[in-house]
Amino acid sequence: MRPDEHGSAQVATLSCLAPTRTILIDRLRAGDTRALARAISTVENRAPGWSDLLKALFPHTGKARIVGLTGAPGAGKSTLVDQLAKHYRKQNQTVGIIAVDPTSPYTGGAILGDRIRMQDHYSDPGIYIRSMATRGSLGGLARTTADVATVLDASGRNRVLIETVGVGQDEVDIVRLADVTVVILVPGMGDDVQTIKAGIMEIADIFVINKSDREGAERVEREIRAMQSLDARKDGWTPPVVKTVASEGKGTSELAAAIADYEAYLQKENLAFRKNVENWQERLVEMLRDAMLDEARAQMDGGTLERYAAEVAEHKRDPYSLVEEIVRGIGELK
Repeated sequence: MRPDEHGSAQVATLSCLAPTRTILIDRLRAGDTRALARAISTVENRAPGWSDLLKALFPHTGKARIVGLTGAPGAGKSTLVDQLAKHYRKQNQTVGIIAVDPTSPYTGGAILGDRIRMQDHYSDPGIYIRSMATRGSLGGLARTTADVATVLDASGRNRVLIETVGVGQDEVDIVRLADVTVVILVPGMGDDVQTIKAGIMEIADIFVINKSDREGAERVEREIRAMQSLDARKDGWTPPVVKTVASEGKGTSELAAAIADYEAYLQKENLAFRKNVENWQERLVEMLRDAMLDEARAQMDGGTLERYAAEVAEHKRDPYSLVEEIVRGIGELK
C-alpha cells in the first residue's frame, strides 16, 4: 500500500467512527487516563466498535518498547515489575503495565485484581496499570492482551511492561508480543532450570535470578550457563543472567541496562524488523484462527452444535469431515 493509500484508509476508518469515539481517541492521544481506561475496556470486553477503534489507533503505534516478564508463580514478578516501573519513571519515561492474572471461576475476572503491590503508582499519571484475566488462555496471555498493548502504545507510553500469569512450560505466548522477554527464576524451586528448560527457558532474552540472596542462586546461574553452552541462539545473542532482590530494589538498574543492551543489539544487527515480522506472522495466524472461530460460532446456534456433537458421539459422522464442511460453509458465505 502506498503512503497516500494508507492515509486514505486511515481517514476512511476515522470517518466511520462515531463523533464520541473520535473525541475518545483525541483525548487518549493527549494523555487522558480516563479515555485510556475507557478505550481499553472497549477492546477487552469486545464492546461495539472495538475493531474500528483498534483500526484507528494502529497508525499511532510502533513507538513503545514492550517488555514481557514471565516465570513460575512465586518468582516475584509483580515486585520486579513494580521496581522496573519506578526505574523508568526516574528516567521520565511513561509506563503502561499489563498484569495478566488467573481467571476467577466465579466472576470471570482477574483474581489478583489491580495488584496491591503496585498501589503506590496510582497517584502517578505517568504509570497506567491494568489487570487482565486469562479467561482460559492456555499460554497465560489473555486473548486481548496484544490489543490492550496496542492501545497503550497508541496513548504514547514509552514502555509497556507485561507480567504474565506464570504457568510453567505453557508460558510462551509472550514471545509473539514482546520486544524483550525476561524469564524470572528463583532459587529453591525443586530442580530449578532442569524442570522447565524444555519450554520456558528457550524464550528468554534475559534471565533474572530473583531473591538471589537465598541459598542456591549460584547453582541456578551455573545451570543456566550450562544450558546455554549446549545450544547457541540463531541471532547470536547470549541472554545475560541478572541477579536481583526485587523486594529491596537490588539489581533493578542492572536489569534495565540488560534490556537496553538487547534492544541496542537488535538495532545494531538489523534484527529488530525481522523479529517484528516473525512476531506478526504468529499473531496474524492467531487472529485468523480467532476470527474464523467466531465466524463458525456465529453460523451455529447452541442446538446445531449440540446436534453435531451428538452425531459425532454416536459415530454417525466423523468430526474431520464435519469440520471441513463447516469451513467450506464459511467460505461460501463470503
